[in-house]
Amino acid sequence: MRLGSGTFAACCVVIEVLGIAVFLRGFFPVPVRSSAGAEHRTEPPAPEPSAGSSSNWTKLPPPLFSKVVIVLIDALRDDFLFGSKGVKFMPYTTYLVEKGASHSFVAEAKPPTVTMPRIKALTTGSLPGFVDVVRNLNSPTLLEDNVIRQAKAAGKRMIFYGDETWVKLFPKHFVEYDGTTSFFVSDYTEVDNNVTRHLDKVLKREDWDMLILHYLGLDHIGHISGPSSPLIGHKLSEMDNILMKIHTSLLSQEREGLSPSLLVLCGDHGMSDTGSHGASSTGEVNTPLILISSAFERKPGDIRHPKRVQQTDLAATLAIGLSVPIPKDSVGSLIVPVIEGRPMRDQMRFLHLNTVQLSKLLQENVPSYEKDPGFEQFKVSEKLHGNWIKLYLEESHSEVLFNLGTKVLRQYLDALKTLSLALSTQVAQYDVYSMMVGTAVVLEVLTLLLLSIPQALRRQAKVDIPLSSPAFSLLFYLMFLVLSAIHIIVCTSAESSCYFCGLLWPVAGGVMVLMSALLCAIVSVLTKMFISKSLPSKNPAHPNSRWSELDLLIVFGTVGHVLSLGASSFVEEEHQTWYFLVNTLCLALSQELYRNCFLEDDGEPQHHFHMEPGIVDATPGLPYRTGCDVWEQDTVRERLSLSDMLRGREKWMALASPWLILACCRLLRSLNQTGVQWAHRPDFGHWLTRGIIEARFVYVFVLGILFTGTKDLLKSQVIATDFKIKTVGLWEIHSGLVLLAALLFRPHNLPVLAFSLLIQTVLTKFIWKPLRHDAAEITVMHYWFGQAFFYFQGNSNNIATVDISAGFVGLDTYVEIPAMFLTAFGTYAGPVLWASHLVHFLSSVSSDSALSHACFCYALICSIPVSTYIILVTSLRYHLFIWSVFSPKLLYEGMHLLITAAICVFFTAMDQASLTNS
Repeated sequence: MRLGSGTFAACCVVIEVLGIAVFLRGFFPVPVRSSAGAEHRTEPPAPEPSAGSSSNWTKLPPPLFSKVVIVLIDALRDDFLFGSKGVKFMPYTTYLVEKGASHSFVAEAKPPTVTMPRIKALTTGSLPGFVDVVRNLNSPTLLEDNVIRQAKAAGKRMIFYGDETWVKLFPKHFVEYDGTTSFFVSDYTEVDNNVTRHLDKVLKREDWDMLILHYLGLDHIGHISGPSSPLIGHKLSEMDNILMKIHTSLLSQEREGLSPSLLVLCGDHGMSDTGSHGASSTGEVNTPLILISSAFERKPGDIRHPKRVQQTDLAATLAIGLSVPIPKDSVGSLIVPVIEGRPMRDQMRFLHLNTVQLSKLLQENVPSYEKDPGFEQFKVSEKLHGNWIKLYLEESHSEVLFNLGTKVLRQYLDALKTLSLALSTQVAQYDVYSMMVGTAVVLEVLTLLLLSIPQALRRQAKVDIPLSSPAFSLLFYLMFLVLSAIHIIVCTSAESSCYFCGLLWPVAGGVMVLMSALLCAIVSVLTKMFISKSLPSKNPAHPNSRWSELDLLIVFGTVGHVLSLGASSFVEEEHQTWYFLVNTLCLALSQELYRNCFLEDDGEPQHHFHMEPGIVDATPGLPYRTGCDVWEQDTVRERLSLSDMLRGREKWMALASPWLILACCRLLRSLNQTGVQWAHRPDFGHWLTRGIIEARFVYVFVLGILFTGTKDLLKSQVIATDFKIKTVGLWEIHSGLVLLAALLFRPHNLPVLAFSLLIQTVLTKFIWKPLRHDAAEITVMHYWFGQAFFYFQGNSNNIATVDISAGFVGLDTYVEIPAMFLTAFGTYAGPVLWASHLVHFLSSVSSDSALSHACFCYALICSIPVSTYIILVTSLRYHLFIWSVFSPKLLYEGMHLLITAAICVFFTAMDQASLTNS
């Protein structure tokens, strides 16, 4: 089989995307779930334990509270309430925390700290996964068992005002609701006023049992100006007044004879030092949880410091307080201070219901559950509980009864803690078989790319893979049978569910056919290389060619970057690696320019090349090399030095160009502080508003430019002699993408775009053309600058830095496909714009192999880090920072590979157009 280098590379990257998808599905585990889904009928509660006595308490205890009001303030950090800001801006709430009838806690939210997964954790008690980050943009109906569903089934009347995410998660659950959109972050006033305007009327009514309020203004202020903004104080004061109004109203209703109510103040997640959220910094995961009720007794002088609980504990606590079943998938524990004022028998009953629910969940998810310490503690607790009930029925008051009851409560608490920890740890169980399948596919593709370098970078830009030989057929069938046997053995003996085993046999068989074909292709290439005794070199056509300093920098820079991915600190601060590589590249280019200008007469060997017939640069007088073997060292013909091509002012501008690029990069570093260590430092960024109507006009212009460019490209395929039409078409497409990026970027990020265009112009005119770098070197340089500009935008390997507001520019409502496309383009605009410039730049040279070489090199330079990284995260899957640092980076690598696949397909399409015209 004979393929062009570009087509071969594009196919390899597409296959690699498939492998990464399988790996990601295995790496990100499925949360623990009960086998009895939410659609099943609710099971009767477990009876009270007994030891031969006549007790048969099988019903749920009565509700602890007549009404429950939940005030959820989006992005409320714990220090906003428990720190100096709380004392200054929330005096009423601070009084309730320090002296009122309340219990205060610091609730830990597990990453990813975005709204929809956190709402799921609060209502289901389960631990959502990283896939919920994507689903957060368009929250689907929540099918898992949850407190809201149980309350509705129990006849509770619920009202909701606030973030429309709740309405999407719980459709037809609220008797009254008013949802507000959460993605227009520039609005932090009306979005909260639309919630508060309902309060006066609803607090006077008595036709509801639960009221949920979700305020978004604080979160929007954080996104706009960060946690240190003066707007934060004003918003906290506003929330304090609202809380006082609600609490006062509830107290007045209780005086009229109603039983105690419960007021819950909480946050779904916190806020980082830059105002964003999504990761696992202290400010993002620590949220306040305040439970306020007249049922909580507090003696004068009783100082209660906030204790630490898990955010998932609220679901079990609300269920007990409302007298509804605890959600089946909950891994949380009852917050004990809530029930401390109840009789000891009631406390045991509550704790018993919680431990029974957790033990059932453990049985359904852990095969060897009987040996689990938490399950053993539960059985001991249940036995002691039965003995206490027997003694209680015989003698209701005695010191022995009290001491035994205290022991039972302590035993239950230990069992709850151990069971909850065991179930939370179960979330880290990986689908190793699916991970191995994905890793095998990715490594096979990378190996094939590396072995194909000698063929792919020749002038013909063709890769010959002998797939039709008899040896290949025999090896192919043998490998397919071996893989099929392994698949059957694993899938029939696996104790836990496996994604790859759950696929249909034709699909799984297709993957095994692909793996067998890739392995056979690798063997074929190795055999051919061994027979011909050809080994890779820098220049396949000239094995004795010397590696330049730039070549060594590219190799060692790539290797260094790949090795750095094994350290969590380097992953968090990866932008520093790319800044260093780009700056070093500029210094290397400066050294090469100075050497060509000033040392050429000192006898130092120079790289002077002559162009082969038909290879002419688009700009007259500037020869350009387009492949690794197109040029030969010119020792006979007339030499063209840099001084001959650039004279006078142009020469000095060329010498100054690397330093100009360095200065631009230094300014861009200060525009957006990213990463973790320096994210809190001030930068030049500020936020402004962009109108919807104006954005739609820009969309029209962008579509018009892209349409014109596509038309010119199609026309260039028909008119083979008109070479300029294709170049103009590619430039129009590049210009359209630049205009789209200008629309989606935050206003303070527009200098990033301007400097990108400036650097591209300087490199093109004063470095790449005069120095006649080959297509491989130019491709790597474009890739490096694209990666650097990804971080210059303010991006990082932290999910919190994804600017989802780009997906809503010009939209007045959420439309899934356009929003996802715009968000992805806005995030990866740097790499995409540099790749589109690379296509235009190489297409301006009338060469048959430049685009093929570029496509191959681009695929290879992207495949090396992603292939290495999946091996690293597999070996580090039990690392302390696996979920906070390495997992988000893995998602970025997967998305980057998908973008690379699209870029390589575009490369191939342009390359095919060139071959058609030639």
